[in-house]
This record gives sequence, structure tokens and C-alpha cells, in this order.
Amino acid sequence: MLTGEPGTGKTQAAYYAAYKLDLEPVIHFQVKSESTARDLLYQFDMVQYFHDAQFAKTVDNNASALDKYHYVEPCPLWQAFEHSDKTGKPAVLLIDEIDKAPRDFPNDLLHELDKMEFMISELAHDDSRRHIHAAQAIRPLVFITSNSERRLPEPFLRRCVYHHIRFNDAMVEQAVAAHAQKQPELQQFQPELLKLAIRRFLELRDFDALRKKPATGELLVWLRMLALAADMKVEDLDQQLATKDLSTLPYLGVLLKDHQDMEDLGIGRLD
Repeated sequence: MLTGEPGTGKTQAAYYAAYKLDLEPVIHFQVKSESTARDLLYQFDMVQYFHDAQFAKTVDNNASALDKYHYVEPCPLWQAFEHSDKTGKPAVLLIDEIDKAPRDFPNDLLHELDKMEFMISELAHDDSRRHIHAAQAIRPLVFITSNSERRLPEPFLRRCVYHHIRFNDAMVEQAVAAHAQKQPELQQFQPELLKLAIRRFLELRDFDALRKKPATGELLVWLRMLALAADMKVEDLDQQLATKDLSTLPYLGVLLKDHQDMEDLGIGRLD
């Protein structure tokens, strides 16, 4: 279980671990507000099954001959089991932003993630194929991320190894350096000017009254905006960033996303 502010690298941690351990590719499940536990296990195509059953009943009056297993589609956890069976190595499964799901979502996965097994309820009379499980010696490596928008159930947390990624200066500098290799705009910054921009960003985050602190994503977009400003000379940018008045920083609308934060910082309007 990885927690931390947006932009601290929680998602990338799973991809990095898969890369370092030679366990790629990552099986990525993006949690949504309507996600259910079933979405992680399997899907049963009920519509197609009833359509085919009706057709079979019409043709030869023998709908019971349909094999329900053919209407079952593996979802990420099952896919992780299958990946391990094929490769002989653990799969890396990422359950991303679990705090966005309904509260029942983590509770409904207690047994499945603990024991790495589940049952296909539609195959109640098919004992040979209804029990899906991971090989005991090759259990998937499961990364679960949370932005801590709400607290997860205690029984679920007890089954996790927990780590919190803190937002700090070094992490921000490393993130900018990594993105600078892929974004030519950021390479246009003189080193000292880039450090100054990052320092102003961190000072803005330290403003206690902010309701929504800007994260790494906002910083990277802001730096690109500064670099791409066609009408701004380098010396003008240096002068604007050198000011101690954070309310006069250029393009603050990229960093601040709350009108009350702007008012508290002393911004009357955005030019």
C-alpha cells in the first residue's frame, strides 16, 4: 500500500519495481467511482449468454447445453494468475487510486487478495473450473495506491505492507530532472533560473492557508508555460521569479485551482 500526494510517484513505483525485477509488463487496474470487486476478478457476459440460450432453445430446445465458462472473461487479478502460469514468474498488479472506489470495494476483496483465490459464482456446478487461484509459489506482487482522500477499512489495511511517500524538495528536483530529458522546453531553462522557479513553487506550497496545494503535475505544466512564453524574455522571467511577492508570479492559474486560495494569496484577478 503506497500513499502520498498526487505526483509523488506512487504509480511509477509499481512500474519501476517491475522493471528492476524483470517482471514487466504491469497489469494496471485504474479504480473508478463505480468500480466493484467483480471488475478486478472476472466478468460474465450475461447478455450474450441469454441471447445464445434463447437461440439454442428455439433451435433444438436445449439451452442447458451451453457452456457458461465460454462467457467468462478474466479481469486483472485473474490475468495476473494466468501471467504467472505462463511465465513462471510473479506478475505485477497495480490497483491504482483505491480510495476513489465505493467503501465496499476494499472490503469485498479481503479474501481474494489475502488468499489469492476466488470463485466464479456462475459456475456453481462446475467444481473443476469454478475455483480460480494463484500458484502458491508464484503469487502476484500487488501494488495498491491511495491519495488518502478517505481512510480505508482497518481489516483491509492489516493485510497490506504500508509505505508513505513524502513530498519534499529532493523529490521535486528529481521529478523535474527526469521530465527535462523528455521535454525540450524544460531544457531551455538556465540551471539557476530553473532552481529559482522550483524554489518559488515550494514557497507557494508552504503557504499554510492553501486549500489545494499544487503538486508535481502542476509544477511541470507551469515550467513549460514559462519556457514557452513567446513574449517573455529571460531577464524579464528572472525578474518576475525573483520577487518575494508570490501573488505576482506569472501564470499562477496553472498552479492554483481554488478561487479562495487566490484571494488568500492576494490575487485580485488573473491577467
